[in-house]
Amino acid sequence: MPPFTNRITQLFGIKYPIIQAGMVWVSGWRLASAVSNAGGLGIIGSGSMYPPVLRQHIQKCKAATSNPFGVNVPLLYPNIEEHIQIIIDEKVPVVFTSAGNPSTWTGILKQHGIKVVHVISSSKFALKAQQAGCDAIVAEGFEAGGHNGREETTTLVLTPAVCNTVSIPVIAAGGIATGRQMLAAMVLGAEGVQVGSRFVTSNESSAHLQFKEAILSAKEGDTILSLKQLTPVRLMKNNFYKEVQMAELKCMPIETLQNLLGKGRAKKGMFEGDLENGELEIGQVSAMIKAIEPAADILAEIWNEFEFALQHPLK
Repeated sequence: MPPFTNRITQLFGIKYPIIQAGMVWVSGWRLASAVSNAGGLGIIGSGSMYPPVLRQHIQKCKAATSNPFGVNVPLLYPNIEEHIQIIIDEKVPVVFTSAGNPSTWTGILKQHGIKVVHVISSSKFALKAQQAGCDAIVAEGFEAGGHNGREETTTLVLTPAVCNTVSIPVIAAGGIATGRQMLAAMVLGAEGVQVGSRFVTSNESSAHLQFKEAILSAKEGDTILSLKQLTPVRLMKNNFYKEVQMAELKCMPIETLQNLLGKGRAKKGMFEGDLENGELEIGQVSAMIKAIEPAADILAEIWNEFEFALQHPLK
């Protein structure tokens, strides 16, 4: 087949329209640079990084790849101003924003020549992101791991709805780990896909080995959208989740849930490997992931299956 090109590959200057999600405690410079070197768009997840740590990861990523990469910035992050300034200073080419109002920082980033993509969970917010000047949108269905939309709209429904609402390119996310799933998203109107959970089990992911192995053992129904009274997040079921569930069933006040969540729960689970007391953020598609592989192999497998399915949709 001739080289694949569309608005997403042209926007980012990448070979394949496959974006690795920026995930806390998982996607540092090693993973981002490996994905970018393989022809996708690698993303550093800044949500778990203090400003000096983010700067180190950006500099190490620039040293490890000559290809474009990006940084994911949760807009509710307390050190957001410092993160934005570091991104501008380091001349990061692409920023993915999430969990906040895109109009706050999009204009400033674009003034410095940075491409801006915002993650949304509804057509309403997709339109707001377009009005804010975003270059593209990630339409993330509630199958996705990590923080999620309260609407619980699936990727199969959200993707075409958003594509019909905005004119800028749409990247589908949530429940995508294979080439056939990628093809399904593209048929629905997306021009690229964002893959998170499968890259958690890459060699270059900074997730703890015990967390990776737990993902390989996951079955359908082992994750659930929780903490809807605070910020909804999809979790793998464990003792921590059971404590949260019990507090929610007893209609405990938000303060109680905040105290239960405490500090460092995601680090404890995903980075340190405490599978019982930590917060384990992962998507529904974890039930389909069966191997720990190099990030380049994961990307190649997705793309090769996508190309084969495109030519042989019924096989």
